Amino acid sequence: MSRRMSWNKYFMEITELVASRSTCDRAWVGCVIVNDSNRIVSTGYNGSVSGNPHCDDVGHTMRDGHCIATIHAEMNALLYCAKEGIPVSNCVAYVTHFPCLNCTKSLIQAGIKKIYYKNDYRVDDYAVELLERNNIGYEKIT
Repeated sequence: MSRRMSWNKYFMEITELVASRSTCDRAWVGCVIVNDSNRIVSTGYNGSVSGNPHCDDVGHTMRDGHCIATIHAEMNALLYCAKEGIPVSNCVAYVTHFPCLNCTKSLIQAGIKKIYYKNDYRVDDYAVELLERNNIGYEKIT
């Protein structure tokens, strides 16, 4: 029997490392997008728009209880792929936290086929409904 860790555990551990780069201390979130060959195609973490001040340095820009200066980890991972022309259709997303509603919608629209997450965080009922309606698997990994 192999002593190697499972792919799911491997990628979830990587999300924690990616999250350590987050620059918004309201939530350290990491995302890893993986293709069907178990290859990482992108990573993302919570942070400000490139070239702009980070929350760690200047504080938060709050509106309606959210830091609006921060781009979420899932969006950063998807936006890198869009910028570089990397396809994500049929890829899997590993995320430290259950994606917010907007990130859930973006992951679905981009063609992500399954979402693995570690932490329940403000799990939105409509996000769950959209995942189920669109036959996108989601699984909590502890």
